Amino acid sequence: MTDRFALQDVSDGTAYNVPCNTSALQYCGGTWRGIIDHLDYIQGMGFDAIWISPPFSNVEGQTPMGEAYHGYWPQNLTALNSHFGTAKDLKNLSNSLHARGMYLMLDIVVNHMVSPLPFNATAVQLAMNNSTTPIKNTTSVYPFTDLSDFHSLCWITDYSNQTEVEQCWLGNENMPWADVDTENPEVIGTLNDWIADVIGDFGVDGLRLSTVKFVSRDFWDTFTTQAGIFTLGEVYSIDVDYTSPYTSVMSAVLDYPTWFELVPAFTSPGGNFDALKGIVQQSQSAYSSGAFMTGSFLENHDQPRFGSLTSDPALRANAIVWPFIHDGIPTLYYGQEQGLSGGQTPNNHEALWHTRYDPEHALYMMVIALNQARKAAITSEKYFLTTSMQFLEANSPNTLVVSKPPLLALLTNIGSQQTSFVRWNVTHPVFKSRQQLVDVLTCRTFLAGDNGGVSIQSDEGMPKVLMPVTSLEGTNLCLQSVDVGRSRRSIRSAVSWTAVLASMVVLAVANFT
Repeated sequence: MTDRFALQDVSDGTAYNVPCNTSALQYCGGTWRGIIDHLDYIQGMGFDAIWISPPFSNVEGQTPMGEAYHGYWPQNLTALNSHFGTAKDLKNLSNSLHARGMYLMLDIVVNHMVSPLPFNATAVQLAMNNSTTPIKNTTSVYPFTDLSDFHSLCWITDYSNQTEVEQCWLGNENMPWADVDTENPEVIGTLNDWIADVIGDFGVDGLRLSTVKFVSRDFWDTFTTQAGIFTLGEVYSIDVDYTSPYTSVMSAVLDYPTWFELVPAFTSPGGNFDALKGIVQQSQSAYSSGAFMTGSFLENHDQPRFGSLTSDPALRANAIVWPFIHDGIPTLYYGQEQGLSGGQTPNNHEALWHTRYDPEHALYMMVIALNQARKAAITSEKYFLTTSMQFLEANSPNTLVVSKPPLLALLTNIGSQQTSFVRWNVTHPVFKSRQQLVDVLTCRTFLAGDNGGVSIQSDEGMPKVLMPVTSLEGTNLCLQSVDVGRSRRSIRSAVSWTAVLASMVVLAVANFT
């Protein structure tokens, strides 16, 4: 979230004290220049791309729902949001990313527009119903200045009626979101030309598509083809069968069906791992590219942060591992790596500068280790990205074992209670007989059993991510485990679970590889 990630041009430390009251629903001052100043922080975690808030001009001033600091109430698609910076700033952000071998993904909204003027919904309805000719220049939104560019006013009341979902309006009488008529050929042409210009002008590498299910799949098929770059769609649904058709009209979708099972699976020892396994297997079968072309996530700007649902550090650590051993694209919501724990919107829109971008935070270091392990897996196993994750039996309650060779994730939802422990007894021949393994989160070494399985006890309910020591050769991860004979030391290679326990009890970024 651009407004909450970083302030610009403040190098004397005072920026860390700039207040940001999330409940005020106002701009707090984050900018594109602030992001540029903190690209080392993002790249230091091992990410290849950033996904930023919609950059276009939004409705200004106080509305019944607060200010549009998040970027999702577009008023003028032909201008940029001046709160975030200038066109030069956005181009500089793109260029700075590309110079690092990183990518820029813009969030965009085409489903609706929000007028900067008082919008009399009843008057709009009467005008639409009584006019037989286009009503010109009456909306104060751009580039769609005519009421004929929008669907007739009706409110969405039945989300099981897809026609109503696509052609009626979000919002309410106090703040209606005018629903763009994306079946209108002129509107389609305008949007196709617009996105081509945006991509060319700002060197955009990917698009995150907002409110996807509120626009027809036929539109998305044409629009994404015109864009010609990577597209990631937000299809907010718990249903794999509902989500699946959208995977044929865009590059990837956010993995919401899995998220709906992921969160409850790890928030308590009573979580249902069978439901989580079932939804993953269903998505692997139903989506056009399996689960490979999904955005795998634990937190985002629309949902309560995981830390607001449980204060148990072991449960959080296990859940954070998930996106990195999933088939899809690991996607991290800013602040997750610093242990932010805001609940429902807007409390989950905290200012990151209050954390001082701590590179020694245990979760920041954990993300480094997970990203390095995933990149090492890609390098050492040529089919890693196209090999589906599998679930193996651990022969113990409260355990989940995910195999994605050469990675083996041992997860649990037992929690961090001192009186409880679990043991993963994996008899499946995952590794070679007696092969030396390393837990990339702690850099502790283990030995596979004679049959290639493992039998390992959890430490205070914490996860383990194992891979062969040989898979880490040539990396900076767990160097002492790879080459003990040379007494080489690893920097930031191991996560201290003591630090995790201490710190947690008391932008979105993505990895395209």
